[in-house]
Amino acid sequence: MEGSSALGSVFERVHPPTTFEQTVERLGTAIRLGLLTPGSRLPPERELAAQLGIARSTLRQALTLLVQSGHLVALRGRTGGTFVAAAPPLSDGKGELGANWREVCDARVAIECGAALLAAERGDQDAFARMDEVIERMDEPADFDDYRRCDVRFHLSIAEAAGTPRIVARMTEVQGELTDLLALADHSAPVLAQRNAEHREVLAALRSGDGIEAVRRLRAHLAATEQLLEELAT
Repeated sequence: MEGSSALGSVFERVHPPTTFEQTVERLGTAIRLGLLTPGSRLPPERELAAQLGIARSTLRQALTLLVQSGHLVALRGRTGGTFVAAAPPLSDGKGELGANWREVCDARVAIECGAALLAAERGDQDAFARMDEVIERMDEPADFDDYRRCDVRFHLSIAEAAGTPRIVARMTEVQGELTDLLALADHSAPVLAQRNAEHREVLAALRSGDGIEAVRRLRAHLAATEQLLEELAT
């Protein structure tokens, strides 16, 4: 395997993130994707630090940064606490496509198409009903942020229907990276309507148990996004 990319990856320079960075990234991504909904209250510091397995001082620093960046709001008093902001940012605000955008898209294809194949085999009617709900909401979104968070919910639902927590975790990670990229793309109503029509096609294939058709429809859907990013890169 000498010279192979697989072997080469073993010897790449290691850049371990700090506990602080991981905490900021994890909570920030959950907020941007809408997994932690606007207005929701975080658990008390002692409880949250125990859940995350980190020191309270590290958690406090992470929460302070997320308050400063507009993700969270800290309120004092008897009814106070730390709450998700009413209108948190959808992206990290870098405003750049980045050199690794194609790698993000490739990772998405690998993870999501595999998840769709499993979802067609294992998905139940409750899972498909949740997808129906977010598709209907995307028909008339309040704005692009609302559409994108519903879009995230749809794609994460595919991973959830696959029934493997590790796939859900990887899908959440790649959706977080993708959200920053999509903030730069075309948000026109006709484009969003077309993408949502594609969601319906994917769901129809999943519901019928046809995994190959679901993957085919999903791959075409993902390719359309890649085309938009390709145009931005040129």
